[in-house]
Amino acid sequence: MKIHRVLVSFLLVAALAGLSGCKQAQLPLLGRAPAWKLKDLEGKEVAFSQFQGKVVVVDFWATWCVPCIGEIPGYIRLQEKYGKDGLAIVGISLDEKPPAEVKQFVKDRKMNYQVVMGSEEVQQLFGGLDSIPTTFLIDRTGTIRDRKIGAEPAEEYERKIKAVLN
Repeated sequence: MKIHRVLVSFLLVAALAGLSGCKQAQLPLLGRAPAWKLKDLEGKEVAFSQFQGKVVVVDFWATWCVPCIGEIPGYIRLQEKYGKDGLAIVGISLDEKPPAEVKQFVKDRKMNYQVVMGSEEVQQLFGGLDSIPTTFLIDRTGTIRDRKIGAEPAEEYERKIKAVLN
């Protein structure tokens, strides 16, 4: 009888462990997102605090960066699909071009998310950048949950966003 109970307990634990393995993996906690302030393409100040309570994708990019440009259509779709659920995508342009030229680029590509002009200071607040695109996924509490260096297919990145949105 005791062996039967042990066997049943073992099978129950194994079954529960198997079920928990089916869940979507949790993303790690990578530290607090820095408080930043930058100017949008109209010259108005945009602060990270404005996105409090939202899941925020902070994408460092530039108009001359081919992998960055390749990710834009995916970000447009993700903003359309999850904006109502609290997703906010912020593109931080590292262009040396004037904001008016970046604004035209954004308009031509019908980018539907916030774009601001970056600074060296904000790059350093995020730990410095080795290359672009570099993208941070920040949860509703302001904790960085993912740092992506380089381009990633939108479908793969969507899984990460969904894990943080839920």
